[in-house]
Amino acid sequence: METRIEVKDFTRAGYKEVVIYHTWRVAILNYIDELLPEKIDNFQAHLNTDEVFVLLEGRCILYTAEVQDSQLVDIEGLDMVKGKIYNMKKGVYHTHTLSDDAKVLIVENDDTCLENSPKIIIDTEINKQLVAIRNDLWRHHTRP
Repeated sequence: METRIEVKDFTRAGYKEVVIYHTWRVAILNYIDELLPEKIDNFQAHLNTDEVFVLLEGRCILYTAEVQDSQLVDIEGLDMVKGKIYNMKKGVYHTHTLSDDAKVLIVENDDTCLENSPKIIIDTEINKQLVAIRNDLWRHHTRP
């Protein structure tokens, strides 16, 4: 049976590709300190592909933003619901923050890399906005 089914897992902090097949890959993202809203240093976009997120455990906020004159504007946060599929459209600048018990499944094209995923570096004012969004979503709202 082991030759028919591969069983993969990732339990350490951060991101790890767990399955790569032809033109796509599946990864797991677990809590990591650098994704605390006060420590996030950039938003990124994928120019060639959409990216799919599925919350498996814990909590995760997907932040998105518009870009005007190389600056992020209109930052929004979406508190993910466990088991729902979130498709981040190509070209949308985004980042995320996770609770310390979070596990997120990510599906993306295998050629997603730094060369086709530009970043916009953020400043402390943006960090303050991210913290405020997190505090609002996680303190005042119950999960659906």
